[in-house]
Amino acid sequence: MLLLPQDGVKSAVNVSTATASVELSSPYAVAEIGRKGNVEQLTSSEAEVRERYPTLLSLQPPAPQRYTLNFQPGTSDLTPESMAGLDAILAAARARSGGEIVIVGHTDRQGAADDNDALSLRRADAIRDVLVARGFKADLIDAVGRGEREPVVPTDDDVPEPRNRRADIIVR
Repeated sequence: MLLLPQDGVKSAVNVSTATASVELSSPYAVAEIGRKGNVEQLTSSEAEVRERYPTLLSLQPPAPQRYTLNFQPGTSDLTPESMAGLDAILAAARARSGGEIVIVGHTDRQGAADDNDALSLRRADAIRDVLVARGFKADLIDAVGRGEREPVVPTDDDVPEPRNRRADIIVR
């Protein structure tokens, strides 16, 4: 058993037999199971994995592409610069065999948290609507809102921060 890196996400797997167990929690950790059910934890490297499993690695999908679009204050209207970035997102999604898009809307900390939750979802849905209007399949787009929970720039309540008024777009 070999644990590969997961695109910036921490992961782990537990390898167990009737007589032993080990958790693999770092990239390139390896568990080898002996004839008597013993489990030995080893460490490999990216270079070793590439040499040993070239065919398997060639089958992996490409890493997701990430984009950030920004909004006008208190609205689901993209800034002009961000509106211009939609073509690149569409091109990237159409170039992939899966071509799925995940849109995560965010807000700054101005206003009530409930209102920001609703606004962040409206922002994600607004981008989704534009992409669908430009011919992208609606069933390949997920739109969610996170409100003010995941700021790029942490601030106190009611402090405007344009970089937090955004949508993170993941093309996978």
